[in-house]
Amino acid sequence: MSKKTPVTRENPDYQPRATSSRSAYVLIGVGVAVIALIVGGLVWNANKEYPDVEDAVLAENAAFIVGERTAPITVDVFEDFTCPHCREFEEQSGHALSAAAQAGELRVRYHLLTFMDDQSPSDSYSSRGAGAVLCAARHDDRQVFTRLHAALFAQAPGPDSNGDLTNAQMAELAGTVGADQQTRDCIAEGALVSQAQEMGRTSQQQLYNSNKGRVATPTVLVAGEPVSGILDGDGWVATLIAGGTGK
Repeated sequence: MSKKTPVTRENPDYQPRATSSRSAYVLIGVGVAVIALIVGGLVWNANKEYPDVEDAVLAENAAFIVGERTAPITVDVFEDFTCPHCREFEEQSGHALSAAAQAGELRVRYHLLTFMDDQSPSDSYSSRGAGAVLCAARHDDRQVFTRLHAALFAQAPGPDSNGDLTNAQMAELAGTVGADQQTRDCIAEGALVSQAQEMGRTSQQQLYNSNKGRVATPTVLVAGEPVSGILDGDGWVATLIAGGTGK
C-alpha cells in the first residue's frame, strides 16, 4: 500500500484566516458618502433660486436689434458663431425672423455669446465674429448686419476645420455684403471685440438665469422664457406670431 505524498506549502508558517471586513466597511462608507454628495447636489440645484431675467439688461446688451419698438412680441436670440446648431438655426429661421421683423410682427434682439471660442481653430472666432457684427451694427444699416450675420455663420469653422477667417478676411466678407469703409476698418482692427465679449458675458448671465443654471445655444427667449422647437424648422416663428407661446 503506497503512502500519500504530503502536501508542501510554499509558506509553511501560513495560517489561513478570515478576511477582515474593515476594508469592505470603508468602501461601503465611501460609496454612501459619494451618493450622499450627488443627491445633495441635485437637491441643492433643484432648490436653488435664480434671479429673474432683466429685460433692460437684455435690451442694453443686444449686439443688434431688428424691428420696431411697437412690435407686439420681442424675442431674444442667443447664438455663438462657433456653435454648429446655431448655424443650423440661422439657416432655418434667419429669413423668417428678418421678414417678421420687417413686417412689424416681431422685434428681435440678437445676443452673440463667445463661450465657444476655444472650439474654433483660432480660439477666437466667436469673439471676433461678435465684434464684426457689432461694427456693422454701429456703422451700417439693418440689411448689412443681417447679411454679415448670415455670412459669418456660413463661413464658420466646422469640427474638423484647420483654420477660420482672420479679421482681414472678415472685413473683406463684410465688403461683399455692402458694408461701408468705416465698418470694414472697424472689423479689420478688431476694434469692438472686447466690448462684444463683455456684452456677451452679460447676456450669457441672463440666459443662465432663465435656464436655471444652464447655458446652451441657440436659445430663444420670449418674456424671459425659453421657446421650444426652434431647431425643427421655422414654424415656431409663425406659431409665435399667430398667438401661440411656442413654449
